[in-house]
Amino acid sequence: MKAIAMFNNKGGVGKTTLTCNLASCFARKGKKVILIDADPQCNSTIYCFTNELFTEVYYEKNGFTIYNVVKPVKQGIGYLKEVKKYYLKDFGFYFIPGDPQLALFEDILASDWRSTLSGEERGIRTTLIFIDLIRRFKDFDYVIFDMGPSLGAINRSILLACDYFVTPMSSDIFSLLAVENIGKTIKEWRDSFKDGFNRCLDNEFKESFLPIPFIQFLGYVTQQYTSKTVDGIRRPVQAYEKILSNVPAIIEKELIHVVNNRTVGINFELGTIPNFNSIIPLSQSAHKPAFELTSADGIVGAHFAKVKEFKGVMEHIAERFESNMEKL
Repeated sequence: MKAIAMFNNKGGVGKTTLTCNLASCFARKGKKVILIDADPQCNSTIYCFTNELFTEVYYEKNGFTIYNVVKPVKQGIGYLKEVKKYYLKDFGFYFIPGDPQLALFEDILASDWRSTLSGEERGIRTTLIFIDLIRRFKDFDYVIFDMGPSLGAINRSILLACDYFVTPMSSDIFSLLAVENIGKTIKEWRDSFKDGFNRCLDNEFKESFLPIPFIQFLGYVTQQYTSKTVDGIRRPVQAYEKILSNVPAIIEKELIHVVNNRTVGINFELGTIPNFNSIIPLSQSAHKPAFELTSADGIVGAHFAKVKEFKGVMEHIAERFESNMEKL
């Protein structure tokens, strides 16, 4: 089992669309996948949940969300004994829905971080809440987190619990500037936590959490560019091409060399996603993967070719994703 965080501290980069469709692509390839919506904005929940499930969980308040996971720790009574999950047939994966109340856990994690750095058991236990959650799914192939766009305490705790992170990027200058913060921040969190964990004197307590993951950068995906076809190949238009041309060097400098131990022989560009226009809103309305849309979902004319192309893009990203995991 591997845990992967889909993370960028800049919003509006198409992260949720990529995350939900990529998770579904893995599921359709026979992998056992659980997607966890750890973004208080709950975008992947809105995307994936049918109207019936949404009503049951949020209006009737008769369901399980990510807040149920953190609530016992927030109350000071330890980790949740039983974690529930939903199987989403249209996507093919299991799911833990998001909750705006998750944001209430931010201050507790931030406060307990100080005691974590001092080697105190309470702080370490709070910080490692998502490691406990991940280990509930040992029989899964992938545990994937959809995360909010911040460098806050919730995301810190998730990233410390994961094996890898993937950075979706939009084709704008601010997406590149955001990357400069990610690598150095994750390295600082990782190193600081290691020092604090080593300061803890209770070896029996520490052993219950071993092995602690050593998070690595798995790759990036650029998306939302406008493209044109040249010699049968889709290419970004000139304005986007100029921005995209700077991405590899910045990723190498700010992420790969800062976070990773091994870089030789690995292509960290997992893929590129052009603007697929109306099939993404149709996918969101149908609560199903964009690569499985049909005429019943409003697909007509040239949209069929878009659906097929999108499937090819997702399969390519999935292949590169797994190839990099094997090499790292």
